[in-house]
Amino acid sequence: MSARYRAASVGGAISATLETRADGIKVLRSTEALQPYPVRLTDRLEQFAAEVPERTFVAKRVNGGDWKRISYADMLARAKAIGQALVDRQLSVDRPVVILSDNDLEHLTLVMGALWVGVPHATISSAYSVVAQDYGKLQYILDKLNPGLVFASDAKAYARAIDCCVPAGTEVVLTQGELPGRKTTRFDALLDTAYGATGEAAHATVDADTIAKFMFTSGSTKHPKGVVVTQRMWCANQQMLRQSMAFLAEEPPVLVDWLPWNHTFGGNHNVGITLYNGGTMYIDDGKPTPKGIAETLRNLREIQPTVYFNVPKGFDEIASAMNTDAALRESLFKRVAAFMCGGAGISQATWNLLDKHAEATAGERIRVIGGLGMTETAPSCTFVLGTDARAGFIGLPCPGVDVKLVPLGDKTEVRFRGPNVMPGYWRDEENTAKAFDEEGFYCTGDAVTWVDAGDHNKGLMFDGRIAEDFKLSTATFVSVGPLKAAVVSHGAPLVQDVVITGLNRDEVGALVFPRMEECRHLAGLPDSASVEDVLTHPKVLDFFQALANKLWAQGTGSANRIARLHVLREPPSIDKGEITDKGSINQRNVLTHRAALVDALYDGSVAGLILPRT
Repeated sequence: MSARYRAASVGGAISATLETRADGIKVLRSTEALQPYPVRLTDRLEQFAAEVPERTFVAKRVNGGDWKRISYADMLARAKAIGQALVDRQLSVDRPVVILSDNDLEHLTLVMGALWVGVPHATISSAYSVVAQDYGKLQYILDKLNPGLVFASDAKAYARAIDCCVPAGTEVVLTQGELPGRKTTRFDALLDTAYGATGEAAHATVDADTIAKFMFTSGSTKHPKGVVVTQRMWCANQQMLRQSMAFLAEEPPVLVDWLPWNHTFGGNHNVGITLYNGGTMYIDDGKPTPKGIAETLRNLREIQPTVYFNVPKGFDEIASAMNTDAALRESLFKRVAAFMCGGAGISQATWNLLDKHAEATAGERIRVIGGLGMTETAPSCTFVLGTDARAGFIGLPCPGVDVKLVPLGDKTEVRFRGPNVMPGYWRDEENTAKAFDEEGFYCTGDAVTWVDAGDHNKGLMFDGRIAEDFKLSTATFVSVGPLKAAVVSHGAPLVQDVVITGLNRDEVGALVFPRMEECRHLAGLPDSASVEDVLTHPKVLDFFQALANKLWAQGTGSANRIARLHVLREPPSIDKGEITDKGSINQRNVLTHRAALVDALYDGSVAGLILPRT
């Protein structure tokens, strides 16, 4: 008997036409047309401030206590005041707003004010200010933008970064605290600005081509690239989401969300879904870590979301917590229509556990929505919406998006064109030119394959990053994506991520980044135990030996058989670009900075080398 799923209206990305060209290129298009959308995202703020003025738009706990709420009517008034303050300071595309700190009420108010009057803003990863040590990425971004105003929530946390990188003449706005030797402005002073004719005139000039924000990629290049996000991109993509996840239009969405606004998933997708559909966002101060998840679980026991978004590790932690937390299960499954995982695909093991808990609690499963999107596309381009989805499925095009499938050797690259695609990178003609093909499709560098080559409406599957793939010394091609997925899946919960090695060598190897907290738990050691003591504990050694044995046994040839494995002692470095601020490992940079370790892996001199036992 097939499993029963909770009813949820979907559409838009559930069927597609297929054009096949003589050169082997294929183009997919949704069978559903993209419907009209607003010129400005703040048109929705104005709409809901009139229709449901007292409805909560956003809420956040105050010092871990009760929720402080801002209604739609209040946010509109705040946005006008902030917008006027920005106009008074003559801020513009050449002197935008830069936000250094994490998600909070003041942050979102500043974003709404900037959007209202057409002043671009850029939310920068807080990791560049409070985790990084050399501030290289932060300095590069500030130099690229030349901000006219820099905002941070707390003076103490951001003092060193501001002192090192923000010119003395640039206005700094703070929610709390002071910076010795620097004149600063209190955020409340911006809110006290009276809205006037110049603010209204600025608002009137905002159109679909107005730059809403700059979003900086954190990934594979030496410096972050500044993606230009226009009002058209953001509004068009929100309409695509509303048609694909049709349940968003049936009930105002309620989100419990921690995802950082410097990333497109949190800052475009989730903030946009809330505002575009008249919903409510509860800002979650939790994080997807063993310690940080406690706050997320607390919030989910109290607030019942109608749709829930997280990254793979977040779903791992929540699914595990539900094994012993009945209150969490009852609250989370009470009215949620769908789950969606961003940043990477949810593991099938965690997916199965969510299904098990949903059936036991609510008598029905909750669909898990997947897809493919990126910063350059604001973000969503494809969705898998049906209840037959599995890990790795990315589905079919959203309405309004053309999906081009281009054969490149043994792989097929997916490319996108539509009103949600960026015009280019800010002040970066070289990378902009490289980003598009001759037909104006954005070249993603992502590989895809068919779920069923005989039925295109079954959709697409993710097939890794083309740039990560390589050849062995035998000229045998290694597809990195599936290998990485296998190591992470079979290595759960002790494996955080993995880098696949073997370029111009005889066999494939793996450098494993462990989850140290899970390794300590397995070993039964305290938090004070050293990394070496944890990773050389017999139980941990046995786990990774069993993993190496399993991976070897599942291989069918040199290209997909991992022949040697090493568990890394040193965590990935954000300053060296080995890890992004959202936790994604950059394979190329790890291999570059740990070249000597890779050599030792293959000559057998690395301590802790694990070889499969057959």
